[in-house]
Amino acid sequence: MSQKVGISGIASSAYVHIPFCRRRCFYCDFPVSVVGDRLRGETSGTISQYVEVLCQEIAITRAFGQSLKTIFFGGGTPSLLSIEQLQRILRALEERFGVAPTAEISMEIDPGTFDLAHIAGYRNLGVNRVSLGVQAFQEELLQVAGRSHSVDNVFAAVELIHQVEIPEFSLDLISGLPHQSLDQWQNSLEKAVALAPTHISIYDLTIEPGTAFGRYYKPGDNPLPTDETTVQMYQMAQQVLTSAGYEHYEISNYAQPGHQCQHNRVYWENRPYYSFGMGAASYVDGKRFTRPRKTKEYYQWVQAGGVIDCEVTPPEEVLLETLMLGLRLAEGVSLAALTQKFGEEKVEEICKCLQPYFDHSWVEVVEGRLRLSDPQGFLFSNVVLAELFKELG
Repeated sequence: MSQKVGISGIASSAYVHIPFCRRRCFYCDFPVSVVGDRLRGETSGTISQYVEVLCQEIAITRAFGQSLKTIFFGGGTPSLLSIEQLQRILRALEERFGVAPTAEISMEIDPGTFDLAHIAGYRNLGVNRVSLGVQAFQEELLQVAGRSHSVDNVFAAVELIHQVEIPEFSLDLISGLPHQSLDQWQNSLEKAVALAPTHISIYDLTIEPGTAFGRYYKPGDNPLPTDETTVQMYQMAQQVLTSAGYEHYEISNYAQPGHQCQHNRVYWENRPYYSFGMGAASYVDGKRFTRPRKTKEYYQWVQAGGVIDCEVTPPEEVLLETLMLGLRLAEGVSLAALTQKFGEEKVEEICKCLQPYFDHSWVEVVEGRLRLSDPQGFLFSNVVLAELFKELG
């Protein structure tokens, strides 16, 4: 963002997109560049050039005096970065914004993409939370999904994480994969729990247009699990993980007490945040802006000054975003805060709109907070939100 843009606000979080992967997973529609199995940050001129442009974008972004409290490196596969490249990005963020001494610095990592030297280097640079993309504990499902790692790589990666004593360790799984059975899902959940991460994310497969899965399958068709089976998978995850001591604090996320992802809460609470990199979406000064999704166009945008050319989000959209994001959290949204920001009449309209779902026990008010019930309300969240968008949009 150039100085012309005049971004303001109280953003104290930054998302950094690292778009490189060894291969594109069959379900992925993120803006990524495939570098193959042999290249990584130390040996790829493509990655080096991207880091250079990324740091330029950071340098031309207007800062407003508040140090970053959370930083999240997502992708793509950030664990393909060299230690020096990560250091350079963090230094650019420190120089431009400042980084709080207690900042949560998260990094998505994939099994088989790093060794002890890399993970130790990341740790020494301040990375204190990692999110390991496991997705499944069955070799056949990893192959079906187009993943580049093996189950053995998963256990080796966890051992390295423990060796360097990264305090926050999250693990990602996907339900609803082609050919995936309930027994396989239960096995993956139990193996995940046995590894004792502080956080577990559970994502239900979405078939996106333009992906390999989008070409191979149509939602509801074999070999995809039936809707009934995916509902059972969701309920099974909730039962297994909460029984193991994890709090179901967000539709797709579970954490041991005191170990929620602080960066992701920024999104769900609809607070402002900076974003950097190809295809990354930011929310600053009331403006939501997505950077170009293709490398050439992103580079040209940065060279032209990184100008954000969009309007401030209108109040009615802010309300819908606040509900859509906040209702993902187990605690939901504060009715008092909604009233203060949008008015008593609007809150009454929301409650009237949701009355049928109160009757179904999908929506409830607990201690002054509007929330979805767990698991039924979470399961039918799309129905509830669709009604809100229809009536309030």
